[in-house]
Amino acid sequence: MTASETHQAIDAVWRIESAKLIAALTRMVGDVGVAEDLAHDALVAALERWPASGVPDNPGAWLMAAAKHRAIDQLRRGKMLDRKHEQLGHELEAQREAALPDLDAAIDDHIGDDLLRLMFIACHPVLSTEARVALTLRLLGGLTTDEIARAFLVPEPTVAQRIVRAKRTLREARVPFEVPRGAERTARLSSVLEVIYLVFNEGYSATAGDEWVRPALCEDALRLGRILAELVPEEPEVHGLVALLEIQASRLRARVGPAGEPILLADQDRARWDQLLIRRGLAALERAERLGGALGPYPLQAAIAACHARAHIPEETDWTRITALYDALAQLTQSPVVEVNRAVAYAMAFGPAAGLEIVDALKSEPALASYHLLPTVRGDLLAKLGRFDEARTAFERAASLTRNTRERQLLLGRAGACARGSAP
Repeated sequence: MTASETHQAIDAVWRIESAKLIAALTRMVGDVGVAEDLAHDALVAALERWPASGVPDNPGAWLMAAAKHRAIDQLRRGKMLDRKHEQLGHELEAQREAALPDLDAAIDDHIGDDLLRLMFIACHPVLSTEARVALTLRLLGGLTTDEIARAFLVPEPTVAQRIVRAKRTLREARVPFEVPRGAERTARLSSVLEVIYLVFNEGYSATAGDEWVRPALCEDALRLGRILAELVPEEPEVHGLVALLEIQASRLRARVGPAGEPILLADQDRARWDQLLIRRGLAALERAERLGGALGPYPLQAAIAACHARAHIPEETDWTRITALYDALAQLTQSPVVEVNRAVAYAMAFGPAAGLEIVDALKSEPALASYHLLPTVRGDLLAKLGRFDEARTAFERAASLTRNTRERQLLLGRAGACARGSAP
């Protein structure tokens, strides 16, 4: 194996193993920042040794052993002096003398709980939403600071500062490395789901930049969602979120044309939808429904996505059911963004005038003042009603609000069609 191939292998191993490594180390040292430093020390050791010695048969166990040895060295240097860490040092020293297969077993015994605890830490409500997203992608997604910055189109120093401050905030708040219980668990789980949802949405429809979709972010979110579903199999909201992401991800290949241009849902080639992901999504939705109780926001959104997935052609879409689902979602969330989507469903089920009535009632909603999809939907409905001048103005307004180049081009093209007196 060449040096280049070895470095590629190390990168792949890191993406797979880093979350488990950091999670297990956090359990040991009680500080996510220290745990990440130890994990990166082990990565540096791999970069130094593996090109000469080759990638070991069990690279994850090798990295874990290297990181634990560094933890012992820190203890010996007196960087962690309290009695808990002194006791830990003896435990780690004993593990150091043990055979590697026994070490692997010890790691595996805790890995599920450790990953879940790490998710709850990275998505702790004491952090801002931006910090939660950055820390989750760093610790659980295995992304570098540069990769996170490029994905969200913000300067790398900004992301680095968010991560440093997040780790400091968690340390100062003395957030325990544990899965909370009762009402606190419910609130924290909601935060975890929100972060995964936000990461996926940024990949599915990028808020800014020259690309409309960023599939790598969708893949990261979907992987985290699948892990979470295995860690908390009794939570219907988790399975609902996974169902939603699986079904939405099935459309990624059909969402862009050969030149990267956006293709709207009604115009997509449904033969390009990934049927495996659809089947996985429908199975996850069924799992959420079997758990019983009223459907929450993620299963309801997944049920809406399922209506589209089951329609082989746009005309087969059950828009009446979709409107009912949106009615339930709107009552549950009281979200003006949901109302915009509900307007689209009503327009498809009962005609554009019905949808426009909902949209016009939202024009004075402060939360939607800079939300480009409101004038986008309004422009579409006005065009369907033959009110092309008003539609053109709406599309131009939407184009001025979006920060995504591809979407802006699409909206200006639709405005141009309205200016020519034709449907966009």
